[in-house]
Amino acid sequence: MASEQKSSERVSEEKAENKKHRGIPEALFLEDVDEFMKKGGHDAAESVLKELDENHQKLQIQVPDLNSSLEMVKLLSSRKDSSKPLQSRFLLSDQLYCTADVPPTEKVMLWLGANVMLEYSIAEAEALLSKNLKAAQKNLAEIEEDLGFLRDQYTTTEVSILFV
Repeated sequence: MASEQKSSERVSEEKAENKKHRGIPEALFLEDVDEFMKKGGHDAAESVLKELDENHQKLQIQVPDLNSSLEMVKLLSSRKDSSKPLQSRFLLSDQLYCTADVPPTEKVMLWLGANVMLEYSIAEAEALLSKNLKAAQKNLAEIEEDLGFLRDQYTTTEVSILFV
């Protein structure tokens, strides 16, 4: 009974390790190249690496955007009781900025993507942006960890290929 419990603990630990790296299998160092070549059916690490790199690039862009949006909402929140407008520069299109006077306000419009913009109170906008920023930073950290793991596995596989 104790051995069954230990084996189930090992299986759950192995599953947790696999989930930790988004299902990226750990590379094995090949001692018997002939046997490995007979198995076949191995996925290319390049495609997984490319996908993780793309996600990494997207998140590296998303995190600063969320940070700047959150900072602007906090600034509007601190200036909402002021009588004079806030002067701001914003991106109108690529490489084109515009200056605007923003009157004190209780509401902000947030661009959610997919051609959707919604109006929120300043408190709701701050809460939503904070939650999205935390999620994006967590995802970025996970993807960076997975990229490091995958690069290690890729290197191990390349060394194994040298023996072929």
